[in-house]
Amino acid sequence: MTIKTIFSGFGGQGVLSMGFTLANAAMLEGKYVTYLPSYGVEVRGGTANCTVVVSDEEIASPVASEPEFVVAMNQPSFARFQSVLTSGGLICVNSSIVNTTSARGDIEVLAVPTSDLAEKMGTIKVANMIMLGAFLKASNIVAFDFMLNNLQEILGEGKAKMIKLNRQALEAGYTFVKE
Repeated sequence: MTIKTIFSGFGGQGVLSMGFTLANAAMLEGKYVTYLPSYGVEVRGGTANCTVVVSDEEIASPVASEPEFVVAMNQPSFARFQSVLTSGGLICVNSSIVNTTSARGDIEVLAVPTSDLAEKMGTIKVANMIMLGAFLKASNIVAFDFMLNNLQEILGEGKAKMIKLNRQALEAGYTFVKE
C-alpha cells in the first residue's frame, strides 16, 4: 500500500504542519514516509503545499503526480489540485472559505467548515488540526488513537503548550465526519 496526499493552502494556515504531523505519525507507526514541502518566498499569505507519501515498503519517489487524497484549505488550492487527484480520489476542503460547486464529477468531496469550527474553539490556529482529524477519519492512513496517544512526541516539545487544544481540534474534525 502506497498512499499519496497533497496538503495545500495559504502560508500561515498550517498546511506544512499538517503534512509534517501526518508524516511523523506514520513514521512512528513504523511506515515508510516521504515529506516534500513547497512554498513561495512570501510564505504567510502566499501559497504553500506539501506532498506526503506513506507506504508499507520503501518509497522510490516523493513526487505525487496522481495523489489519492488532496487537502485544500483555500479556493486557489482547490482549483489547482483537484485536477491532479486520481479518479475516485478524495479532496478534503475547508468549506468555510472554499466553494466546491466546480468539483470534478469523478472525485469525492469532503467539506469540513474548519475555519468556523476553529473560531468556535477560540482560535483559528487549530483549523489545520481540525482538518487533519477529519482527514484521518476519511483516509485511515494513521490510526486516530495512535495519533492522539502520541501527539506530544509527534508534534515535539515546541508545541507542548498547545497539546490539549490540538487534541481537542483533532477530535472535533474526526467526529465531524460521519461513518
